[in-house]
Amino acid sequence: MATLVTPTSGKVLIEGLDIKENPIEIRKKIGVISHETYLYTELTAAENLRFFGKMYDTPGLEERIDELIKQVGLTYRKNDRVRTFSRGMKQRLSIARALIHDPPILFLDEPYTGLDQHAIATFDRILGGMNAMDKTRVLISHDIEHGISLCDRAIILTGGHIAHEMTGNEISDLLQCRAIYEKHVEERK
Repeated sequence: MATLVTPTSGKVLIEGLDIKENPIEIRKKIGVISHETYLYTELTAAENLRFFGKMYDTPGLEERIDELIKQVGLTYRKNDRVRTFSRGMKQRLSIARALIHDPPILFLDEPYTGLDQHAIATFDRILGGMNAMDKTRVLISHDIEHGISLCDRAIILTGGHIAHEMTGNEISDLLQCRAIYEKHVEERK
C-alpha cells in the first residue's frame, strides 16, 4: 500500500487511485513510519525534514519543521547530525519526517521497535492528537494490546486472512476487561 513494491496480484486503491497506475500521486498522500527510519544520518534533524519537505513541496516549510521538531521533543537537537542520535530519537524524527507534508494517510509498520518509554509516550501523544476524521492510520504491530488501544477499528490477520475484526465498542470492552484484569492482578500482589 505504501508503493514500495509492486503488488503481484489484487488491486489496491488509495483515495480512488490505483497504486500500480498512480504511485507518485499516492506517495503525496501517505506518510510511512517504520522500524527503519529512512533518515540521512549525515544531515541534521532540520536538514532531514527540509529535504523531505522540499520533495513534497510543503508550504511554510520552516515553520512546519519547527512545529514538528517541537512536537517530537527534539528542539534542543534540531541542528545536530542524526548519526549522533539514539535509536529513540531517530524514531521520533522519523515520525516528524512522515508528517512533514501533513498526509491524510499514515502507514505505521512496527513503529514501536526500539523505542524508549519517552519515545513511546511521544508517539502515542502525537497519534492520539490526530483527529481520526482527518487521518487514516494503518498500524501493523505484533504488540496487539498496544495496537488495539490506538484503534477505532482493528483487524487481526493470520496467514494473510482476516481472523478477527473489531470496531469501537468491542475495542472499548476489550480494553476495559484488560484494565480490570490488570487491577485484579495488581491487588493480589
